[in-house]
Amino acid sequence: MKLAATQYDSVEGRAECLVTAKEIDAALDRMASVLTERLAGKDPLVLCVMTGGVIVTGLLLPRLDFQLRLDYLHASRYRGATSGGEIVWRYRPSEAIRGEHILVLDDVLDEGVTLGQVIRACHEDGAASVLSAVLVEKCRPHQCEADVVGVQVPDRYLYGYGLDYQNYFRNAHGVFAVADEDL
Repeated sequence: MKLAATQYDSVEGRAECLVTAKEIDAALDRMASVLTERLAGKDPLVLCVMTGGVIVTGLLLPRLDFQLRLDYLHASRYRGATSGGEIVWRYRPSEAIRGEHILVLDDVLDEGVTLGQVIRACHEDGAASVLSAVLVEKCRPHQCEADVVGVQVPDRYLYGYGLDYQNYFRNAHGVFAVADEDL
């Protein structure tokens, strides 16, 4: 769905900033410190969960002070909608995972369905170990937990820093909650 310019402006104008860009930078620094402590010397394969994880990955990798390799996977439940459905695998790098220490990077831990299935798939594909990190965790029950979390926010519909609203606003400079009237 393509938003008209007036719709785009009104969604953006009504949203509430929950996490500022400065707070995101501090969270990324904390995440990098923890990940460096846990993964230095393991030569991990970092898997960016597309598409939301691309911004988190791009901002976090330069902060990691150890040898690593980068790949991606593409598993999605939302595909532009505001509620999740079944997992659709668009790319699963099964052969690349076998015997590797894996770091999974994603934008948000919402219900934990996608992250749980990604972690399970890594184990099924023979990963030596799997560590997961998300920039944003919603304060709600999850089907699985992330090992490293940048920030925690209320259980609202979010956008910014990789998270999207109807395929828009992934590039917002902060994490914003969509106003109820826009859902």
